[in-house]
Amino acid sequence: MMRAMKSFPYILTISSEKGGVGKTTLAINLAIYLKAMQEDLQVTIMSFDNHFTVDRMFELPGQQSHGTVADLLSGVRGIDLLHQGQYGVNYIPSAHNLPELYKDIKGPMTLCRMMAESGISGIVILDTRPDLNILTQNALYAADRVLIPVKDMPSLENCKHIFALFDQRGIDKKSLALIPCLIDNRIKYEGMFRDQRTLLRAFAINRGYRCLDTYISKSPKVESLNTNPEGKIYPIISHARETEVHAQFTELSRDVLNGYRQLVEPRAFLYHQWLTEQEGRKKEAFLARLEGILPHCVICGRLHEEGSSSKGFYFETADRTSRGFLHSDCFVGMLCSVLYELHPRSDLYQLSLQVIRESAVASVALFRPLGPQEDGQHRLLFQQIDENGTALLERELSLEGFFDGVFDGIRDRLFLLLNESMTGYDGGLRSGWLAVHPVDEERPEQILQDGPYRKLQELHRLVAEMAIS
Repeated sequence: MMRAMKSFPYILTISSEKGGVGKTTLAINLAIYLKAMQEDLQVTIMSFDNHFTVDRMFELPGQQSHGTVADLLSGVRGIDLLHQGQYGVNYIPSAHNLPELYKDIKGPMTLCRMMAESGISGIVILDTRPDLNILTQNALYAADRVLIPVKDMPSLENCKHIFALFDQRGIDKKSLALIPCLIDNRIKYEGMFRDQRTLLRAFAINRGYRCLDTYISKSPKVESLNTNPEGKIYPIISHARETEVHAQFTELSRDVLNGYRQLVEPRAFLYHQWLTEQEGRKKEAFLARLEGILPHCVICGRLHEEGSSSKGFYFETADRTSRGFLHSDCFVGMLCSVLYELHPRSDLYQLSLQVIRESAVASVALFRPLGPQEDGQHRLLFQQIDENGTALLERELSLEGFFDGVFDGIRDRLFLLLNESMTGYDGGLRSGWLAVHPVDEERPEQILQDGPYRKLQELHRLVAEMAIS
């Protein structure tokens, strides 16, 4: 179990709504320090911002890209997008077109699922945009730990929105922690708040926020590593070892590593476990639905396992007591006979089959017994509806001879369908309706899977509401 959990990533998200707080500098240098402190640890970084600082820091000369974070969000497995970067840090290249993909992120846990299925292990650092768009929210919810850089009162004030998001989702806020960044140690105050760091930490605690003892100082030397005539970005660990920022990053990295080592079950593992349980429930529900399926086509009586005809349609009654598959030729032939009142041996019957088949595979057929009419005859309402429940075709069909067991060569297959699916104990037709859905002949049972079956049941709910109205 422990080995299995180690194959799932520990997610560290760096987030702040306020720009200019040192968020990206924190992310890229923390990745390098973590790798330097534990060489055998896989460290991966990716950015959901569009400044490409991560790429400039870690890209190796001449390296060819084989995917970006846009591909990750489009469904490509994370491990297939990893690029080995400088300093031993893996990265997934940045992308310009991320805003175009926001609409495809369907829920708050989309990224969590992607990371659970990514195949990436070790520590993954997510650098986010200075806003709370849907992707940033996903990065926050997927995180085992969130570091929120603050450098002044406006950035501290903005933190409330991140904490509010967690409250709205009912997520434990213990993963959230503020870290004072770009603190100018030359600024001193009189009274109990001696400096910027003390002031920010006191105000954070007063608001109920957790704030790290560790902080990152403002340093002209560090700032020059990102802005220089060569246009390069240099890491603190090798180019600013003489600064106090080096010691601060070392302390912060130890803190992150301790958290990584102490966490038994990362969120990616827990989400994978939940997904597995959900899939197990779906499989059980699918198997339960399969158990109730009749083994034969109720029109011709032949067993499906004989494989002589394709299963092209699925039928189910309103009370779900009768369910099964129909052979395509049987159902289409039945419709051709009853709608056009054609005998199967007539020439016009053969010509009409293709027209009927095209309409049958593009709609859902409903059969609703109407009971005895004023003339004493039983009739059946036949409808073809679209996926929204809108009627495309409507006919009343005579059931003359059905209760007497009389076959006329035209309605024989209709009577067989109704007899096996809707006949009650008293020999009459049960109230309600029978719905017949087209299915993929190559994978007919797919309609009983969780997603398609939910869609089927939603349509049945609409049909029931229309019957009441």
